[in-house]
Amino acid sequence: MPSDYAADVIENARLSDDYNVLRLRAPALAAASIPGQFVMIKVASSHDPLLRRPFSVFEILRDAQGAPLGISILNKRIGASTRLIYDAREGQQVACLGPLGRPFSLVDVPTEAWMVAGGVGLAPFLALAETLRARGVATTLFYGARRGEELFYLDVFRNFGVTLVLTTEDGSSGERGRVIAPLDRALAGRAANDPVMLYACGPEGMLAATAKTAAKYSRPCQVSVERIMGCGMGGCYSCVVPMRSERGGHHHVRSCIAGPVLAADQIVWD
Repeated sequence: MPSDYAADVIENARLSDDYNVLRLRAPALAAASIPGQFVMIKVASSHDPLLRRPFSVFEILRDAQGAPLGISILNKRIGASTRLIYDAREGQQVACLGPLGRPFSLVDVPTEAWMVAGGVGLAPFLALAETLRARGVATTLFYGARRGEELFYLDVFRNFGVTLVLTTEDGSSGERGRVIAPLDRALAGRAANDPVMLYACGPEGMLAATAKTAAKYSRPCQVSVERIMGCGMGGCYSCVVPMRSERGGHHHVRSCIAGPVLAADQIVWD
């Protein structure tokens, strides 16, 4: 069950003028969190902004003995709430509700894990990569951004043994273009009997393209959807996603409860 924690800011690591990683002390939350789950964050002590914001659990922080110490979130400054998170100070208390949502389903050897991230959609994959490494699963990260300066934590992923395939829209790092192009080539070159699981998180258009590419090669794919959430616990119905029904047509699910991780081939993308 999720709990509401008053988490102290351990560190606010600025990655750029717009991105930061906020590290929060919350041992019980860290111990309970599974890759793919999220938390609802509120930095302001006032009612402005009123609602919390959802963030994937980025890292599980550990102390020198390896015990869970807290979590981190990857933040992009784009509005009032994210500006407050970007400006958070060490020692400040942050209201943190979690862990919430349905996590990723993990694979085992010999299945490989291919993670597909666009921009801030990198957020759920660091914890996933660490967990998969412990299971001995070979892992690749297809990671796209607008420019090279917005590709973060590359050395950390490499230290986890993750193979990196990078793209940028301006060509400043990796291949010029969108991340789906190298993903398509990699799937085309892989034998049908070599198992691989796709995990994706990023803008809706990228998720739809990843789902289409996975279906093209008959590969399973899990997507972590990004939706506006008011509560994170199913009460406000602001985060619904259309899903295919067994008898045809579609129905809606609350992504904060049924997701945020959903089967890509069950989502109605059009």
